[in-house]
Amino acid sequence: MTVLTPFISGLAFPESPRWRDGALWFSDFYARRVCRATLDGQVQTVAEVPGQPSGLGWDAAGRLLVVSMLDRRLLRLDADGLREVADLSALAPAPCNDMVVDGQGRAYIGNFGFDLTARAPFAATVLVCVWPDGRARAVAQDMHFPNGAVVTPDGRTLIVAESYGQRLTAFDIAPDGTLQGRRVWAALQGKGVGPDGICLDAEGAIWMASPVSRELLRVREGGEVTHRIPTPDQALACALGGPDGRTLFVATGRVMVTPGQSLQARSGMLYTLRVDVPGAPPG
Repeated sequence: MTVLTPFISGLAFPESPRWRDGALWFSDFYARRVCRATLDGQVQTVAEVPGQPSGLGWDAAGRLLVVSMLDRRLLRLDADGLREVADLSALAPAPCNDMVVDGQGRAYIGNFGFDLTARAPFAATVLVCVWPDGRARAVAQDMHFPNGAVVTPDGRTLIVAESYGQRLTAFDIAPDGTLQGRRVWAALQGKGVGPDGICLDAEGAIWMASPVSRELLRVREGGEVTHRIPTPDQALACALGGPDGRTLFVATGRVMVTPGQSLQARSGMLYTLRVDVPGAPPG
């Protein structure tokens, strides 16, 4: 179960993998494109995003949603191309990053909180919700680099990776989409990790990528780590999928390089890993 198999190579910076409709969708954000890869390794560019794509999801009508990082917008892919759903620049103080979309089409979007590339001092930030009609508001405060996120299959709980907080934080999702009941789902301080992209399995455990320690971890609520799997480079994100839901797709790359260096090096990779517990159904 610990053998990583190369799947797609030559990427600039792969992020936000998602399994849907028999293929793996992902953002190659320094290459400014959203891609779709079939299991035979064929890669198709689905959309080009000048503002640098990150989080991916689908609305209630099955249309692709894309976070545009640098201009802090949520976009939707329509038949005639990308269109803006919401401008988040008044809410998110720094580049937006990962996202999860719940079964009602509400998008929960994180952001850096500070200028990471300029090595600015850390600053806490907000988590933003965008409703299907384009309304957007901050639904959580004092978030320490909110990053990967999942919604439980019953649609009632949101779990967010706080990369700089070294924790997974859970919220109850109210009927109107706002958040309440904030709590630490898993404290990761002292484990030498910082969670980035995450996914949820059918037993309610979370697989998380840790770029700091270059590994994948499987974590249960309360913080028990059941698996630690080293990765060849910095682990960025992961997703469960494949025909039986037991393929873990793993994105790796190098975080602290410039976009130009990433485009030149093309060292980003996607790997696969067979696991025992399939992915949870969408929340």
